[in-house]
Amino acid sequence: MEFLSVILPEEIKREESSGNFGVAKKIIEERLSKKLPSLLRKRLEYELERIKRIVKNYPYDEETARSVFEKSIKDGSQNEFDLLLQNGMLDYILIEKKMFFEKRFIQNLAFKDESYAKRYRNARENVRELVNKRILEILDGDVPKSYRVSAEISLTLKRDFDAKSLRCWLPFPKNGYPVSNVRLIQCNHEYKISSNSKSVTLYMEDRPKAGVNFTVRFEYTIEEEISFVDPSKVLNSRISKYIKEVPPHIVFSPYVKNIISEITGKEENPYLKAKKIYEWITENIKYSYMHAYSTYDVSLVDFALSNLKGDCGVQALTFITMCRSCGIPARWESGWFINPIDAGPHDWARFYVKPYGWLPVDPSFGGSRKGKLRDFYFGNLDAFRMIANEDFMVDFDPPKKFVRSDPYDNQEGEVETEKENIYYDDFETKINVISFQKSN
Repeated sequence: MEFLSVILPEEIKREESSGNFGVAKKIIEERLSKKLPSLLRKRLEYELERIKRIVKNYPYDEETARSVFEKSIKDGSQNEFDLLLQNGMLDYILIEKKMFFEKRFIQNLAFKDESYAKRYRNARENVRELVNKRILEILDGDVPKSYRVSAEISLTLKRDFDAKSLRCWLPFPKNGYPVSNVRLIQCNHEYKISSNSKSVTLYMEDRPKAGVNFTVRFEYTIEEEISFVDPSKVLNSRISKYIKEVPPHIVFSPYVKNIISEITGKEENPYLKAKKIYEWITENIKYSYMHAYSTYDVSLVDFALSNLKGDCGVQALTFITMCRSCGIPARWESGWFINPIDAGPHDWARFYVKPYGWLPVDPSFGGSRKGKLRDFYFGNLDAFRMIANEDFMVDFDPPKKFVRSDPYDNQEGEVETEKENIYYDDFETKINVISFQKSN
C-alpha cells in the first residue's frame, strides 16, 4: 500500500476534517474522471474506501454514546460525560455536522485514566493474574514448559448479499519454533491451506447467505521461550530483507531517526541498542486501542511517536521500525493471545542478533507491567500464543480481490463476494479455547 505515501489534495483533506464526507467523495470522483499519475489515482480510489471505513468505525451518535457511557462506567452520569467531552477525553468525529463516537471510546477512556479503568465493567484481571503468575514462576527458576492447545475459530455471516459466491480466509497456526505438531482436527467446508508460510490461512467457499458459517478446529504444541544472552558475545548481523523500509508504515522518517539518536546515543552493541529501544517504547508509548488500521492515512509509527500511544500492533511496528533504522534486523509476528480462559488477536515482534537468532519482544505486554515482569518480555515469551503470521502486509493464497478489512494482519478472518469486500460489522468471528494443557 505504498500509495498511502501520496498526500491527499488539500480540498479533500479540508472537507474530511470538517466532517463533510459527502463533499469529499464528490471532489474525489471528479478528480478520478481526469488523467492522473498512477500512484495518485490509486490513492484517491482508496480514499473512497477509507471514508466508508472511517464512518463504520464511528457508529454511535451522541444519544447512543451517552447511554453506552452510563451502562459501562459505574456511577457514570450525563454531567460527567459533558465534562469529559469538554476536556477532549472522548473519541468522536463530525459526520455531516453531527457528532459520532468511536466504537471503543469507553475502553480507550479506561486506558487514558486509571480511575476509569477501575470503574469500567470488565473481567480481564483474572487472565492477567494467570499470566503474571506463570512469568514469576519462570523467573524464580521453574523450567520452561510446553503446552498442547486445541482451539476453534468460526466466522458467521450476519446478512444476505446479492452475489453468487462467498470466499473466506481463516487464520491457521504456523509450524516452526516455538510451535510444532500442528494438526487440523475439523473443518466444515472443503478447504485449501495456503502455500504462503509467512501468513497461514485456510481458504473456503460457500453461498453468501445470512447464517453461513465457516468453522476450523485445530491443535498444536507451543513452548515457552527463554533466552540467556551475553551481550559481550553478540555480533552484528545484517539480514537485508529485515533492515529495509516497507512503506507506508515502516519508514525511517527524520523524526524516527532523531528519536533513535536520543535513545541509543553512542551505544554500538545491537542487543543493547534493541533493549534501549524496548525500554523507551514501554515507558513512553501508552497502550490505546486504535481505529481500524486501514483508516489511517499516515504512518502508524509516526502516529505513535507523535501521539505517544498505540495498540499492540502499533507498538510492535514502532519497535521494528526503530530497530531496522539502526541496522538491527526485526520482523513482525502475530496471531492470538490464547490461554485456558479465553483468546483474542495479538501482535508482537522479533529481532535478530548473532549467535542467538530471532529473539521475541512484546512491547505492549511489557509496557503494561513493571520491574522484572516488564524485563521478561524483552527476549522471552510466554506460551499463551497462537502464531499465524511472521510478516506484515502478506498477500493471501489465493489472493483477495478487494482490499482486506485488515490489509496488514490476519487474525480474525476475511470474507468477500465477487462484487465487494465484507466488513467486520457484517460477520461475526468467535474464538473458542477447547483445551490448554501442559505437555511436559
